[in-house]
Amino acid sequence: MKLLTVDTIEQAREKIMAHICSWTRKIKSLPLEKSNGCILAENIISSCDIPSFRRSTVDGYAVIASDTSAATDSIPVFLKLTGSVSMGKEANFLISSGECAYVPTGGMLPQNATAVVMTEYCEAAGEIISVYEAAASGSGTAEAGEDFQKGKLLLKRGTFIRPQEIGAMSAAGIINVNVYTPLAISILSTGDELVPPEKDPAPGEVRDINTNLLKSLAEDYGYHVVSANVFPDDEAQLETAIKEAIQSSDIVLISGGSSQGEKDFTAMLIDRIAKPGVFTHGLALRPGKPTILGWDEESKTLLAGLPGHPVSAMMVFKLLFESLQIELLYIKSINNPHIASSSTNLFSKKSFPIPARINSNIPGSPGKSVCLPVILKLENNSYLAEPVFGKSGMISTLTRADGYIIIDINKEGLKKDELVMVHLF
Repeated sequence: MKLLTVDTIEQAREKIMAHICSWTRKIKSLPLEKSNGCILAENIISSCDIPSFRRSTVDGYAVIASDTSAATDSIPVFLKLTGSVSMGKEANFLISSGECAYVPTGGMLPQNATAVVMTEYCEAAGEIISVYEAAASGSGTAEAGEDFQKGKLLLKRGTFIRPQEIGAMSAAGIINVNVYTPLAISILSTGDELVPPEKDPAPGEVRDINTNLLKSLAEDYGYHVVSANVFPDDEAQLETAIKEAIQSSDIVLISGGSSQGEKDFTAMLIDRIAKPGVFTHGLALRPGKPTILGWDEESKTLLAGLPGHPVSAMMVFKLLFESLQIELLYIKSINNPHIASSSTNLFSKKSFPIPARINSNIPGSPGKSVCLPVILKLENNSYLAEPVFGKSGMISTLTRADGYIIIDINKEGLKKDELVMVHLF
């Protein structure tokens, strides 16, 4: 086994990216409605104008804007109602000066109407409509192609597909979409003490947390989970399982067995099975120091030994693997002009970090970054971050937290009311 080579989070990420940049992402076609959470593998060009006709954005009366210029909330302008537009029907009539027509939200505008006045600013008395607001030309209307135009780029390759992207493609008539096949991941949880969640543990045993925890995390961030199983602390069984996993997976996660205990042989097995083997043995991170990273060149597989404690395992996964798929495409987009990148979509589906003030003094950890779960509280129109403290391995720590902050390796700690960035769970 190689000597201990502790890396910072940044160094570990750089080493990971240096290895996986050789991965070739496969592409598959999916029905649009099944593409949520996938990464777009093609540029989407709009085949039509959206909207395809001039329409109203409010319930109101289509008018010639200049007819309403003298209207005020006390002195209305009187217009004659000469027509009404039905939803989904063509407005095949014109209005003349001094006239108006009722149009529902989304309804087609008469060809020569230049504005729509909301019904809230109008009063109907038979065929006479009193208008109490001057309408500027274009108000209450959407022009054909104002949302997006035929032949124009709608979505860039590399975009993370969310419900709103599905909506945009639906509007453009897209029914099938090419997406990158998600990275395949296998999860191997280890420990003689672990029993399934449905079993009552005997003295000295504990219910397995990490298998379901890591499986859910991986699926939440778009990975395809090939397998997720529990193994005893048996070197031969684990070796066989790892050898099988690297044949079908891009990433193999081994939970437990990564520290310096008597049965912690993950690093030894990675070095034995994979070539060149372990490239990081320990992170300058609390919690999460006993993390192992390795690489197998023949199968192009990334191997990771995560701490057995659920809090540590979850935090390391989020810090190293949460947005790995999108970061990989970003790296490739820099070197490949055929991959268009979008700065608004080169992040995980979780929202951007939220600025907040820490509510107490928090010590750092010399030589380590500190990952600290926090609760967000709204106070005087700004957020306050309250640390959630818990002993190692206490999963309830994370159930009470809204997110986490990272105290930099070079900081002695945080002072009360200091600005921090909260990464949401």
